[in-house]
Amino acid sequence: MGFEDVFKSSFLENIASVSLLDMGIALTLAFGLGMFIFLVYKKTCTGIMYSSSFGVTLLALTMISTLVILAVTSNVVLSLGMVGALSIVRFRTAIKEPLEIAYLFWAIAVGIVLAAGMIPLAVIGSVMIGLILLAFVNRKAYKIPYIAVIRCDGADSEALVTAFLEAHTERCVVKSKTVQKELVEVSMEIRLKDKYTDFINVAAEMDGVESAVLVSYNGDYMG
Repeated sequence: MGFEDVFKSSFLENIASVSLLDMGIALTLAFGLGMFIFLVYKKTCTGIMYSSSFGVTLLALTMISTLVILAVTSNVVLSLGMVGALSIVRFRTAIKEPLEIAYLFWAIAVGIVLAAGMIPLAVIGSVMIGLILLAFVNRKAYKIPYIAVIRCDGADSEALVTAFLEAHTERCVVKSKTVQKELVEVSMEIRLKDKYTDFINVAAEMDGVESAVLVSYNGDYMG
């Protein structure tokens, strides 16, 4: 064993395993497509509050996936060790919206495809996925459902206000009813005939009605 063999480092031998040009192209494209995913998420966010941190996470996840796959494809031995290392990682953050799972997989998939050198697949696929999400997620319902919460003092006033709502809305369906002593609270799903909601003001002024609340309902609906 010579003097140079003592200081020979396998770590330094891996420096040139991935060229600077390949790294630059891959990470630049990952940043560009990650920004595209971030903007699509921002346009299609359906949650109660928009999370800017999740959008930045999508951008970072795209670049991190590209970085990891570049290292894996450059060294077979490293790829086996990387699989074992990543298998112990556990994420405990709760996903609030089902659509966020699609964005996470999208960011990871783009990073993997870019690092594998399939640039047209990553670009064209991302554009198509983005257009589909923009078209379907932002699609407005023909008739927006509302929830009307009516508090009244008895069965007579309940029947009166229900008949009034049925006459002034396109659809009126009772979803829940709470009865207490001298108090009835009814929640009804309604569909408006037009964009005006003045009828709820009239309902609140009816005899026996203590309050009337109209809330837009944007959850999943079947029927």
